[in-house]
Amino acid sequence: MYYDPYMYPYQYSYQYPYYVNVPMNNYGRQSVYWTFPNQIVHANRFDAFRSSSGDGSNLLTDYGPKSFVVNINEATKQNNTYRTALWTGTHLQVTLMNLNVGEDIGLEMHPDVDQFLRIEQGQGIVQMGKSKDNLNFERNVYDDSAIIIPAGIWHNLTNTGNIPLKLYSIYAPPNHPFGTVHVTKSDALAAEEGNGHSNGKTVIFGRTPDEWVQYTEFLVKEGLEDVKRGINATHILQEFVLMGVLVGKGYTPEKAYETVEEWERTGQSKLLQQSKMM
Repeated sequence: MYYDPYMYPYQYSYQYPYYVNVPMNNYGRQSVYWTFPNQIVHANRFDAFRSSSGDGSNLLTDYGPKSFVVNINEATKQNNTYRTALWTGTHLQVTLMNLNVGEDIGLEMHPDVDQFLRIEQGQGIVQMGKSKDNLNFERNVYDDSAIIIPAGIWHNLTNTGNIPLKLYSIYAPPNHPFGTVHVTKSDALAAEEGNGHSNGKTVIFGRTPDEWVQYTEFLVKEGLEDVKRGINATHILQEFVLMGVLVGKGYTPEKAYETVEEWERTGQSKLLQQSKMM
């Protein structure tokens, strides 16, 4: 691959005024602290960002689903982990990534997730295709390159430069559990071993089965209340199956409940109104 030595004239002269401290704990997770003299990380005015250490350092962690503003360029450059979730919400997730020289993400495909990648430092090559054996889309990428990966497309990104390739990724919907930190690629492979397993547990759309049970507990309680009120079983099943479908589409359980109840109340669903009268 051709490399333009003038593509990054700043890479030898640019001085990083910030530092990252990455202590490890017994659970394989990390606490990463940024020091920003200009305090580039902000929360909304009702939940002002507070330093976790009292020394001006800011904790690098998952700030979702709260309102959040960050200098994404600096945040991405300061991240030294293979992957760290910066913000996880209901409909999308932002992760920071760092690929060492010669390292790649690894050939993968997300059947139900669209993905956006933005390069903030370094250079690489991205490959995509409808089949993992036919990656017929190939482009060189550099600082400021944006990469769009549709759901169902096989893809890989490789660092072909001589400095770490730093980027951030946006998944829609989220693709990793809230608070994910993979310090190395090996950690990521171990967590995702078996195509959808995390530490031996099946993960579906960012949650284990037990996490989904806990997440939808609100709907279970509401369904039991309907049983106590004597509402017929057909109507209850119709409503809560619909709510489950909406949760799978990215609605929160509470929003799914409100939406289906509104369909019935306003007559948008005649069938729900009919089944309630049975």
